[in-house]
Amino acid sequence: MPPYLPRLVVASSNRGKLRELRSLLGGFAAEILSQSELGIAPAEESESSFEGNALLKARHAARLSGSPALADDSGLEVDALGGRPGVYSARYAGPDAGDADNNALLLRELADVAAPRAARYRCAIAFVREASEPAPLVVTGSWEGRIALVPRGAGGFGYDPLFLVGDGTLTAAELGADEKNRISHRALALRALLGRLEFA
Repeated sequence: MPPYLPRLVVASSNRGKLRELRSLLGGFAAEILSQSELGIAPAEESESSFEGNALLKARHAARLSGSPALADDSGLEVDALGGRPGVYSARYAGPDAGDADNNALLLRELADVAAPRAARYRCAIAFVREASEPAPLVVTGSWEGRIALVPRGAGGFGYDPLFLVGDGTLTAAELGADEKNRISHRALALRALLGRLEFA
């Protein structure tokens, strides 16, 4: 089957996220570029929901690139923290925080919280063919799990070393890339998107 699109711009500069998206999208587009490869600065994430931020970012990338664009907004929701860090997951410990900083803050905030420390990764993906797309596609995916006491694993990115998958004993950072790309929140959202586009 030929690619659905000749070119797709992904509204992200996160290398880990881009690696996952390129793997998951497969033959969706003949060329998949990040907005940073085109010199496009990130949009300011000013919405209060994953869905709102994903759509904002997709429209921004489409407007400045002149190409169809896809954006995801995703993060970690921890029940004991009232759903935080949520949409602030990437900048939980501050605007310039890295993954290690965010993970360390999360562990500090959960220091007195007993197991199972339920949490989930949530992802919203927006796809627009053009910036003014009147009927954008926005889909979501959720991946249930728990927060570990200590980080484990060298794979993935973000909170993966702390995210115990489902009821199991492995963190997302201990999963192989193929397994993670089969069951993650991002994989579930992308499958929903491709289904809506009748592409498989």
